[in-house]
Amino acid sequence: MPRGLPLRDRAAGRPAGQAAGRLAGRPTLAILYDRADEYAPNAFQQVLDGIRTHPDIAVFRVALNDPPSGSLAVAAAAAPQQGGFIKLAAYTGGNIAVLYPDIGEPYRSVFSKIIEGIEDKAKVRVASYPIGGGTRPEELAGELRRQNVRVVIALGRNGLKAASSLERGSVAIVAGGVLTVPESEMRGMAVYSLAPDPELLFARLKVLVPQVRRVYVVYDPRQNAWLLQLARAAARSQGLELVPREAQDLRAAMQQYQALLAGLDPRSDALWLPQDSTTVEESAVLPLVLQEAWNRNIAVFSSSLGHVKRGILFSLYPNNLELGRNLASSALGRLASNADADGGMVPLKDVLIAVNLRTAGHLGLNIGASQRFDLVFPEP
Repeated sequence: MPRGLPLRDRAAGRPAGQAAGRLAGRPTLAILYDRADEYAPNAFQQVLDGIRTHPDIAVFRVALNDPPSGSLAVAAAAAPQQGGFIKLAAYTGGNIAVLYPDIGEPYRSVFSKIIEGIEDKAKVRVASYPIGGGTRPEELAGELRRQNVRVVIALGRNGLKAASSLERGSVAIVAGGVLTVPESEMRGMAVYSLAPDPELLFARLKVLVPQVRRVYVVYDPRQNAWLLQLARAAARSQGLELVPREAQDLRAAMQQYQALLAGLDPRSDALWLPQDSTTVEESAVLPLVLQEAWNRNIAVFSSSLGHVKRGILFSLYPNNLELGRNLASSALGRLASNADADGGMVPLKDVLIAVNLRTAGHLGLNIGASQRFDLVFPEP
């Protein structure tokens, strides 16, 4: 097939004799796809653009319910001639499914953006299933079997709960949109956490507050022991000293913060607030940290976007579209290997940055126009 031939010249509407004439005399691969599968024209167009660059490939748009004299007859008309042959490749259904929470805004838009990224990267139809209170595990499992699903991308706690009820030998699971999963529940599952990678947090801290030498953090080991392992290595790579303090209840957390904030050196110390429901409690801990840090000119950064609006210096937060693409890459890898890959927690690497300019000004930081921020507070 000559390069650059328009798709309409290869489509099912052409006279069968013309198609056969083009294909005769050399090995050719014919790609058939069902017009009902055109769920996302842009995604399909990208796939077809890549396919049609090969001179020996023909693309036919067909309808699977057409009679034999219709679209499929074109492929039959392009039968072996003059020693050539045709191989037919047909799309047989999506092998990736996404389970996501059936939830209202603003969270629905977040999951929709992640799914958009999954579909963009996968370049195939991805079956999506909203999971609500009425979802029956046995019905879901039956539907996934009928769709020949081999890899499930589970989003959020509801999606993960539904995926965990499936027979693990029948499907591989990639999880996203959660902070953490107990080690006992992972069983070879890859979990893409919403907790920003400490390496990225510390690197940004060094850019914004270059004089910092020590980073203090109060954390609950039941939630964030895995993250602190990464944070120790990340601090060393950035030339920082990480000083962790453990607390397993709110009272212990308040005591740790009161002692820390009284002794931090604003010239060299910074405080990190991880996503931790025990140690970064919103109604008691956060107001204390904000007030004392402002009074003593302490740089505080966070793993939670909402804290920046309230006065924390900066935060990293998810780029949901890129997160979806990353989840799709992991799912495609498992689909290709036909087996579970190594499981474990993966920190968020697809991030955007938010900064509070009022806090930066109060700290005397020189944040130039050359530095790019995705969100700025206070809002203009």
